[in-house]
Amino acid sequence: MGDVISTHLDESRRHYISEKTGKVLGEFCQFYEEQYGVALFNSVRYEIEGNGGPQSQLLHRKVPLEDRVIISGNLFQYVEENKKWRNRFSVVPHNYGLVLYENKLAYDRGIQPRIVLNSAGYKILTSLDQYLDLVNSSLPGTAPKSGNAPILKCPTQFPLILWHPYSRHYYFCVMTGKEQDKWRAVFQDCVRHCNNGIPEDSKVEAPAFTDAVRMYRQSKEQYGTWDMLCGNEVQVLSNLVMEELVPELKNMIGPKLKGKAQERQRLWIQISDAVYRLAYDQIKAHYDAVVTKCELERPRMESTIRTDMDQIITAKEHLASKIRAFVLPKAEICVRNHVQPYIPSILEALMIPTSQGFAEVREVFFKEVTDMNMNVINESGMEKLGEYMEKLSQLAFHPVKMQSCYEKMDQLKLEGLQQRFDVSSASVFKQRAQILMRQQMDDAVHTFGTLLHQELAKMLGKEELCKSIQRILERVLKKYDYDSSTVRKKFFREALLQITIPFLLKKLAPTCKGELPKFQELIFEDFDNFILVENTYEEVVLQSVMKDIMQAVKEAAVQRKHNLYRDSMVMHNSDPNLHLLGEGMPIDWGEEFGSQPDSDPSAEKRRRARQVVSVIHDDEGALPYEAGAEVLMHQVSQEGPGSEELEACPALASPGSPDSVQGIRGMLVKEFCVETPVPAREEAKEPLTNGTIVQQSGSSEERGVEGAAQKAEEGPGSLEHSAQHDAGSPGPVNPGVEEQEAKPAVPASPAKPPALTAASLLAEGGVEVNRHEPNDKETGEEVSTQAHAEKVEPAQPATGNSAGTTENSAGTTENSEGVQTQF
Repeated sequence: MGDVISTHLDESRRHYISEKTGKVLGEFCQFYEEQYGVALFNSVRYEIEGNGGPQSQLLHRKVPLEDRVIISGNLFQYVEENKKWRNRFSVVPHNYGLVLYENKLAYDRGIQPRIVLNSAGYKILTSLDQYLDLVNSSLPGTAPKSGNAPILKCPTQFPLILWHPYSRHYYFCVMTGKEQDKWRAVFQDCVRHCNNGIPEDSKVEAPAFTDAVRMYRQSKEQYGTWDMLCGNEVQVLSNLVMEELVPELKNMIGPKLKGKAQERQRLWIQISDAVYRLAYDQIKAHYDAVVTKCELERPRMESTIRTDMDQIITAKEHLASKIRAFVLPKAEICVRNHVQPYIPSILEALMIPTSQGFAEVREVFFKEVTDMNMNVINESGMEKLGEYMEKLSQLAFHPVKMQSCYEKMDQLKLEGLQQRFDVSSASVFKQRAQILMRQQMDDAVHTFGTLLHQELAKMLGKEELCKSIQRILERVLKKYDYDSSTVRKKFFREALLQITIPFLLKKLAPTCKGELPKFQELIFEDFDNFILVENTYEEVVLQSVMKDIMQAVKEAAVQRKHNLYRDSMVMHNSDPNLHLLGEGMPIDWGEEFGSQPDSDPSAEKRRRARQVVSVIHDDEGALPYEAGAEVLMHQVSQEGPGSEELEACPALASPGSPDSVQGIRGMLVKEFCVETPVPAREEAKEPLTNGTIVQQSGSSEERGVEGAAQKAEEGPGSLEHSAQHDAGSPGPVNPGVEEQEAKPAVPASPAKPPALTAASLLAEGGVEVNRHEPNDKETGEEVSTQAHAEKVEPAQPATGNSAGTTENSAGTTENSEGVQTQF
């Protein structure tokens, strides 16, 4: 911590923070130990009785992204320590942690990353105005007047800001609006995944933890959904502590913050982050000790449960009957007057966007498989099938292709109901539905691939293969419709319970909660670890409203609203051996059906780390946005050292970055590739670029700068025109790339070959990940103790460009005009 932070967080305040954190942890851990026994009993009882729902028709794979990288590329990051913008090489591995390296060279050499970020709890903002509104609302004291100087200046018009109510904020920017949309989709995927940080496959620890959080908050009279129940257990507990600490710290420290509005904003963000880290470190050590203690007790408790299961169930039913007689009449009146009239409207508000999202998942899946089938018919038959299926197998984890599905949930509005039922926001339900969409897409893709792989054993010709693909697609879509209906109905029921149960508990608390302790004497001492009065009371309240919720969802299914199936409809398994097929070894489409076998002895290693989103990496650590660096550095030297700067990167990587905001803006005007225009109808499908330009020699660099300067003299219209176009080479329709068709490029001059196209990169094998990858438990700016090396398979050169391109050892394909970064 800096001197200023240390001044505001002196020894006495740190001691107060430690005491407050310890107090919250002590109360929470008492709830956790109680809920652990209940969760263990429920888990063993479910295992014995097996009250499962309808069997899924689609197959499910447990580790779909093993040894994968979602995306990598360059971003500008604002470094708060020196108030400068730096170019960072960013990697999003399979666990959705955001990893920032000094540059591409550091990544290739296995040097430890500068930052490893678990993005749970963050919001992704794309404008400084949005960010300033959130910062001002959290600042102690009077909010600054609008029009004050912003907390930072962005060198482009396309910022990406990661905002957290308690932890450090992160600032990035890119060159174009399309790059902003791409990275925003990637960051949102990271947040969505990291928010779901408590593993669902944990049948004891996860329910014990979430129930303990709920019980703790209810003990503080806090009912309803909680937006900060996100991340892993330590992050959630840190949010729980900060929720109580922050108001007190604002009163203690807020009046002592001096300076202009932006300085007070920056200082408060740093103080809040420092407190968050202090609490996080203390919580991690304490929580791990409590979990270990419960794990040590588990064998003894489980033995008691299995031995006395019948007696425990009988004792619990006896307690429930007594509580039901006392609570149910009051609960039914409350449900009838305050809940029942609103269930249909809540259900309708949930059904419309959710069903549209699942319908979009079906449409995207259908389109991708159909495009693949067209390619098989028109081009290569079996030769390219492995490549197409390799890309299709990761469709559910492609942030941009799935974005149209996720965006449907943005329509979810619970306005008018939020105040009545104490729902803080709809984000909890949006993210849950989006996670289910991604899971259903992956199940559909995995089932399709498994059935197709079985069919390929018959050695089919091109026509028979296409017919088989179409037939399998129809079978999988039928299975998807059935599973989609089942998943959505379950989601609707759970969402309605999440909305209504806290409301009912709050309404009944004044008349019922004070009478609950008298029921404690009905529980045998031997069983009080597995039966709790509070939990039994909540189950009775749940039963009072469950009938109305089940009826509402059933009526929607009977009316076939939004393609929901009736509960009585059971889809007989037309593939009795399908689930046995799903238990086999994962299919490696690239290796088993690849069109060109790789003779490289390291092919096995490279195969294990392919990217979901295809991009080109920069060669030799060269940073993007640096064409014409010598000219720009001369311009920057005229400005002096006064403004916020873009700091030059180490000399071993490449020439330094421009040194000022004005320099960056000037560079945006001057840096353009000379490329052939694309027809207007294809502009929406152009590949996404990161503005990357790699120089091959001094002469080519001079030609690039002169060409850019010439276009600048022609006027802004010419610049905009050239910036919107890309070059390409003929290629088939491919489901793995956004653009479906590419036109041949015409070189601007004999000395400059056309830029590489997306179609020329389809054969890219991917990236090896044998390096540091963030653990989901990590948070904030951490550096791992382990780093590994990673390579990229060589991309296939575009036809006609082989004379003008070079491939480096890392698999990067370059030419004198530039390198296009693309999905």
